[in-house]
Order: sequence, then C-alpha cells, then structure tokens
Amino acid sequence: MTGGSAGTVLALDVGSHRIGVAIGEGTFALPLVTHTRTNVRDDVDAIVALARERGARIIVVGDPLTLAGERALASEQIDAFVAHLTRAFDGTIERVDERLTTAAAQKTLIEADVSRAKRRKVIDQLAAVGILETWQARRPR
Repeated sequence: MTGGSAGTVLALDVGSHRIGVAIGEGTFALPLVTHTRTNVRDDVDAIVALARERGARIIVVGDPLTLAGERALASEQIDAFVAHLTRAFDGTIERVDERLTTAAAQKTLIEADVSRAKRRKVIDQLAAVGILETWQARRPR
C-alpha cells in the first residue's frame, strides 16, 4: 500500500514474555493492550483476533536490530514469530527498526514519575506506540 491512509494499523513490540500492542489510524498512535505470552500459536491467535476486532489490515512488528543496525538472536526469534503471524493473518505485515523504542518509553515514564509497578504494565504498549510512530513517519503522505 503506498501513499494515503493505511486505515487501522496494529503495531507490536514482541518480547519474550509480553507483546505490547498499539493501534493507529492516520497519524494517531495509541497504546492498546499488553498480551502476556503463552505459546506462539495462542499468541498469534490473540493478535489476529485483535486485528480482526479492530479492523486492522496492517500489522507492524518491531525488528530488534543491534545499535549497529545488525541482526541478532532476537531478530531470528522475531523472524519465527512473523512467519507464524504471516500464515494466520490475511493482511499486510511490515517490519520496522525498533532500536531504542523501549528505552524512550522507559525514559518518558520515569520523567512522568510513574511508579515501577505501573511502568511494567504499560512499557510494552508505549514501545509499540514508538514502533507505530516510526512506521507512520516513514510512509509517503
């Protein structure tokens, strides 16, 4: 899809224990939910169900590159997750460099004086917002 509005988009910050989910339409990006991981099949089913429920036709997945921009072990794990997601989701899946999105989210929450316990509940969602904002900024208008 090139130019114009992409409609509703989900963004994922996929971690080993949680998946942060953000939702966006146009230039808006908002935290949505944190999914606690169980197994790949159930995780993918939950994300696909959420995409269908929200009418999302695009899912953007954060690509965990090293600071030098190289692929690492975490990238290979995301490759496997995206392969499962591709088989289950009938829309478009795109990858976006997610370097420093979690660090930026953490800094924002600390500056807002959010407690450690509350930060843990929303950090993955805010990282997903950062991933979505990066994707939105790179799309042609």
